[in-house]
Amino acid sequence: MTRPSMTTGDLLAGDTADMRPLAERMRPRTLDEVVGQARLLGPGSALRRAIETGRVHSMILWGPPGCGKTTLALLLAQYAEAEFIAISAVMSGLPEVRKVLAEAEQRFHAGIRTVLFVDEVHRFNKVQQDAFLPHIERGTIIFVGATTENPSFELNSALLSRCRVHVLEAVSADDIATTLKRALADEERGLGGRGIDIADADLQAIAGAADGDVRRALTLLEIAAELVGEGGEGAPRSVGTELIEQVLADRTRRFDKGGEQFYDQISALHKSVRSSNPDAALYWFARMIDGGCDPVYLARRLTRMAVEDIGLADPRALAMATEAWDAYDRLGSPEGELALAQVVIYLASTAKSNAAYMAWNNARHDVREYGTQPVPMHIRNAPTKLMKGLGYGKGYQYDHDAEGGVALDQTGFPDEMGERVYYQPVPRGMEIKLKDKLDALRAARKAAQSEG
Repeated sequence: MTRPSMTTGDLLAGDTADMRPLAERMRPRTLDEVVGQARLLGPGSALRRAIETGRVHSMILWGPPGCGKTTLALLLAQYAEAEFIAISAVMSGLPEVRKVLAEAEQRFHAGIRTVLFVDEVHRFNKVQQDAFLPHIERGTIIFVGATTENPSFELNSALLSRCRVHVLEAVSADDIATTLKRALADEERGLGGRGIDIADADLQAIAGAADGDVRRALTLLEIAAELVGEGGEGAPRSVGTELIEQVLADRTRRFDKGGEQFYDQISALHKSVRSSNPDAALYWFARMIDGGCDPVYLARRLTRMAVEDIGLADPRALAMATEAWDAYDRLGSPEGELALAQVVIYLASTAKSNAAYMAWNNARHDVREYGTQPVPMHIRNAPTKLMKGLGYGKGYQYDHDAEGGVALDQTGFPDEMGERVYYQPVPRGMEIKLKDKLDALRAARKAAQSEG
């Protein structure tokens, strides 16, 4: 979908009769009105100088929802006196992309620049992304792609090499509160003429609930303003704390299943467990639940942590993880989440070992390295007379009959490999005893096989 030119200020101009949402009406009209991006757009910054002088370049704007990516693209077009065209990678296909590019080329030949804003550019596939390349190179368009995902993972290297990546940050709660106060006072575009009265503490509550998203904060404020009862003539319309709590009751935190925020948070949970910090682990677990993550997915990840990072240092960890998973399946949310929270605390608090994990990886490596080695004759199965006649099982020593219950001079590896050591217990938890036992057993086996 294309938007009409923004050079006349359609979106950036005030209109008291406008029925657009508050977040759209309060969109910054100048760089000075932009909040939360002081590093990128502060006085004297390189990008600000480029925008103010109209010498703008193609770019990728990377940041969380509601941080100002669309606004920045609009301002860029306004300062450059260029036509602003916006398309969404979710709604647009290659035919529409080609149509928009052809129109931009016509304007280019007429001496008119085009800022082409592509929202959620990471949703375009390689072919669609490649369509922009020649037009960026020729200067037909000033390309501005917006993404919430890491460009180095989601965008073609060819596109990245032609665009400067600018990172936008989540807007702080204080900056969002400033925007909310501005909206309450603005009689032209905001709620200034409606006599809305709201305490600073409640504004801060909205700002915090918005989780860095200015658009969400303004939407929450607008909902609260619509719900408040009419005051008497000339009396302020008071938005109380109870109403704010109702408006914020069903909020969710910034979280995108399958997106970078998702993987960052699961990584933080896993690493907090690994570093034996139950408090941090519980925080990240709560963040993911609050953000809408499927608890069954978290149960599966916790089970993996029990195997990968606790292992045989505490064999109970795996049982607790699977039992908590089962408890969640039986109880559901929210009661079952407590079972998962308990196992988060336990996994983070107990002894850690990745010895079994490393042993498994080393064994797999040798399987690939040595190929299909024959099973030694003495430990082959010999269920038939023919097999016995061929030497299957010959020389096998029954360990239970050996001294100490172990036939020390008997190898279990293919002849070409010799004895290998994969599992090396750590001196923590239950593996302390395993280490002592295996160290003694391996030393005795080595001595017995050397004598043999």
